Amino acid sequence: MRRMTRLEAAVTAGLLIAALIFFMFPVVWMFLTSFKSEAEYFHYPPVFIPKDFDFRNYFNAMAFPPDGRGGLQGLRDSLIIATATTLVAVLIGSLAAYSLSRFKTGGDNFSFWILSTRMFPPVAAALPLFLIFKQIRLLDTHLALIIANTIFNLPFVIWLMKGFFDELPGELEEAALIDGCSQVGAFVRVALPLVTPGLVATSLFSFIFAWNEFMFALLLTRRNVRTLTIIVPSLVGGHEILWGEIAAIGTIAIIPGILLSILLQRYLVRGLTLGAVKG
Repeated sequence: MRRMTRLEAAVTAGLLIAALIFFMFPVVWMFLTSFKSEAEYFHYPPVFIPKDFDFRNYFNAMAFPPDGRGGLQGLRDSLIIATATTLVAVLIGSLAAYSLSRFKTGGDNFSFWILSTRMFPPVAAALPLFLIFKQIRLLDTHLALIIANTIFNLPFVIWLMKGFFDELPGELEEAALIDGCSQVGAFVRVALPLVTPGLVATSLFSFIFAWNEFMFALLLTRRNVRTLTIIVPSLVGGHEILWGEIAAIGTIAIIPGILLSILLQRYLVRGLTLGAVKG
């Protein structure tokens, strides 16, 4: 039995390592390509490790036009839009989710209706949003993308946070109300701290959705605002593809998501309130 356990552990570890290599290979290849010269990434057979780790691709990709491809502008605009979208969506979504969970706002089916709006194809709303933002002169601004991304992130935030509030025992807030807390005070001082793992996980997903968004960034921006998701396709021309610059911007684009996942890893665990109320 002990040998079987060790064998199972070895097989499991081998499968996990194989899966890790399979899924990480494109990322590693992109990272190494960002340091290659033009001769190296067109070489056959393929060059896996570059001869000289040259940062020229990063300089060309990140410098502001006309000296570079505007990667720094894209990084700045993406951070502004993704961060603001996350803050607004989580703030409004948490309040709405708490209302749905505790006060049954709109009835039993209202929360499902909110989730169904997430199934609405964004492309169907692209033209109306474009005409609205054009009329109020918000095209090519950060605010336009923040509003558009918030609209489509809110249903996800509300639905996910409602699940966390549903798992939270209502007796905890009732005790706070008896001790003199207002309903808002019970929400801020009791409910929110206890659903911190859910709040962090929801914020992380919301940030990633806004960070990776492409369609609205393509339709609602011109020159003043350019996210990283818009800059990368612009490096593919009719006569050449700037593989080095694409790899450099792609490498930088995945860093915020990785850093946030590592920094918030200890919060991404559910079940903080299990056993808070004992019978």
